[in-house]
Amino acid sequence: MDRFYWEKTITSQGFHPLVGMDEAGRGPLAGPVVAAAVQFPAKWFEKGLPDCLHSLDDSKKLTAKKRQALYDFLTSHQGIRFRISQVESKQIDQINILKATHSAMRNTITAFDGPKVQHALIDGLPVKGLPCPQTAIVKGDTKSFTIAAASIIAKVYRDALMDRWDEAYPQYGFAKHKGYATQAHRQAILHHGPCAIHRRSFLTNLQSAQTSFEFESA
Repeated sequence: MDRFYWEKTITSQGFHPLVGMDEAGRGPLAGPVVAAAVQFPAKWFEKGLPDCLHSLDDSKKLTAKKRQALYDFLTSHQGIRFRISQVESKQIDQINILKATHSAMRNTITAFDGPKVQHALIDGLPVKGLPCPQTAIVKGDTKSFTIAAASIIAKVYRDALMDRWDEAYPQYGFAKHKGYATQAHRQAILHHGPCAIHRRSFLTNLQSAQTSFEFESA
């Protein structure tokens, strides 16, 4: 499969610059949702990726070490443009996770300097209110290199945030599970109660086991 098929098809129609977009953190019980948008040099669509990106793939298929190496290259290469945006847990509770995810994605597009983004390749379903045309691709992080790059940047960036939160709240184990609903995380919430970065709206099932949560203020 040509994983630059969509990039070549859409830029051939005159849409350039084009970015790939993905998010990380829709499902966790704690922490922000993070979106990333990535623009590759157009010449790569025909010539292929540089050697340093030969292992580029869906972030979920890669080890943490490999993701970090790819992240370091993607975010330091002078020919790659990228933007990252995040929406915190309090706003997620206020507007729901879908709207929060779409907000983060919209913000990545508007944050680009220079030439205005003309088209976005989206992993999954369409994003409401995106300020440019878009093509939504189910499992896009396995079909498009630019979406895969965005998935890696969003994942590594968010994981680093959760590692820092682990230092502030070591009792929850954020560095291990990154806020996802592992058994250890659920038990920690029941034992200690939620902290400032937990998503209240995501804790309904846990509340059936313990209804007297007291949330710490951020």
